Amino acid sequence: MFDLYTWPTPNGRKVSIALEEFEVAYTATAIDITQGEQFGEAFLALSPNNKIPAVFDHDTQTGLMESGAILIYLADKYDRFWGDERYLTLQWLMFQMGGLGPNLGQAHHFLKYNQGKAPYAETRFHEEAKRLYGVLNRRLAEAEFLAGAYSIADMASWPWVSRYEWQQIDLAEFPSVLAWYRRIAERGAVQRGYAVPFEVNPIPIP
Repeated sequence: MFDLYTWPTPNGRKVSIALEEFEVAYTATAIDITQGEQFGEAFLALSPNNKIPAVFDHDTQTGLMESGAILIYLADKYDRFWGDERYLTLQWLMFQMGGLGPNLGQAHHFLKYNQGKAPYAETRFHEEAKRLYGVLNRRLAEAEFLAGAYSIADMASWPWVSRYEWQQIDLAEFPSVLAWYRRIAERGAVQRGYAVPFEVNPIPIP
């Protein structure tokens, strides 16, 4: 049994989707980051960086923060979703953690929430978003999923791509990403995990 502390963001959805894919029992608690609940003392004890998501595994009495670490923990514990090869999966997971996620997060900040305030930053992060989508598109032109077989790398990347509209990205310009995105969106576990801790909107389907 896992306790999941989360909010409907791409990083939060990574872990709720993964818990559904791994078919493990869990309870979800919403941590309202718009109201500062991530700074509460109890949550900080589990997630010292005051970021969602965080989990507690009752089987092993293990608490974890950082979505990438949680995904690796799940894949190791249940020996599933390692793609064609462990280090290939880790490579694409690190691509998401170090590149795709942080830069798309900045694109959200400047292009959606602060449009017109910093034209240089808008251009910089929009161009970087397009470059990163190009990296994904080239990889997915040669493989059905990022690590060959479906893996935690896909679970990590897909929720960020699901906000393509926030990034002003036209997925039609990246046909291999579009096909991958639609394949994953059809998975029942993804549909269930996307709506945790509560449904905000249907999955966008271009």
